[in-house]
Amino acid sequence: MELDSQGLNGLQGSIGVTFADPSLLLQSLVHRSYLNENPRLSLLANGRLEFLGDAVLGLIIGEELYRRFPYYGEGELTRLRSVLVRRETLANWAGALGLGEQLYLGHGEEAKGGRRNQRNLAGVLEAVIGAIFVDAGLASARNFVLKVAGAELKAVGATWLDYKSALQEYTQRLHHTMPRYRVVTATGPEHEKEFQVEVVVDGVVWGRGVGRSKRDAEMEAARVALSRWGNGVTGSTQT
Repeated sequence: MELDSQGLNGLQGSIGVTFADPSLLLQSLVHRSYLNENPRLSLLANGRLEFLGDAVLGLIIGEELYRRFPYYGEGELTRLRSVLVRRETLANWAGALGLGEQLYLGHGEEAKGGRRNQRNLAGVLEAVIGAIFVDAGLASARNFVLKVAGAELKAVGATWLDYKSALQEYTQRLHHTMPRYRVVTATGPEHEKEFQVEVVVDGVVWGRGVGRSKRDAEMEAARVALSRWGNGVTGSTQT
């Protein structure tokens, strides 16, 4: 197979990346099925670049989430990352970039609908990320990933943002303080306790909540506090 310079130039334009070594981009597009049917070609399949790109993608998304959500713990950050780097999401990004149409596939894989296969699409996207990293380094790979993932990064933050995190972000940003939760009552038998919790900011009770666990009650208290902002009420005097 000859390197298709015109096709690669067009792809570089569509993904917004210019390669110093376009052969890396070519390699990222070569599915193993193509080489299985063309064993004499002096090419490598995209598996190694896919492996590398998976690691680079995880680092970039993890770092971005760490920066965007400074009050999230590792559990919340892990859940957010899993949504963004799952196969379905990556396949959608690859499809939007037209990478499926650029894949070099064997006839058998082509006949099975390989250009629309989520595994193939996610793999080629990771391989392209790996190729960018090898060709131009982490900064270029980060620019590419954040451009591709920008909308989902924003959406997933809004979807997964819990009430406690939202309240904490708000009070930190506008009041330069952190909300404090305190248990008012804990009633019922040990296996069925019901907790009532208040959230206090600067000595003022902003919300109260009830739940089967302290965390649930805290979340409800934060939700109440957030809803009261919308009504123009910021809290009630602590007693």
